Amino acid sequence: MTKTPEDDIAFIRALAQLLRETDLGEIEVSREFGEDDALRIRLTRSVAAPAPAPVHAAPAPRPQASAAPEPALVAAAVQPEDPADHPGAVTSPMVGTAYLSPEPGAAAYVKIGDSVREGQTLLIIEAMKTMNQIPSPRAGVVKRILIEDRQPVEFGAPLMIVE
Repeated sequence: MTKTPEDDIAFIRALAQLLRETDLGEIEVSREFGEDDALRIRLTRSVAAPAPAPVHAAPAPRPQASAAPEPALVAAAVQPEDPADHPGAVTSPMVGTAYLSPEPGAAAYVKIGDSVREGQTLLIIEAMKTMNQIPSPRAGVVKRILIEDRQPVEFGAPLMIVE
């Protein structure tokens, strides 16, 4: 059976509905369909004080009057903001395992809201038993950390947003 874009859209709609029905803050799913075919979806919903809304923001959740998905939420799910396209994105220069602190139990190199200088170590990536420091490409403030400690990362994967 061949996977079509419509299958992906239906899957995303189902995830968006699940997000609303369960009051979850985030759902992330990765599917491997073959050697060169994969799907990775991450849906999030702000449950704290709202941040400045992007142009295509989903409306606040409403009481469930009908089972039909909300068009704005589905549109946001189908065309999610890609952190890799953000001008402040710091991407992985290699495949490996990302660590947010220098050793287990130690404080993280940086946290959201920290001011960083160009060249300051943001995290390390272990590749082939070698710990590689990942420096900040610019001075700024850490706005988002897009990975978790000890998470595998791919080449080019967005790691953090520094503005």
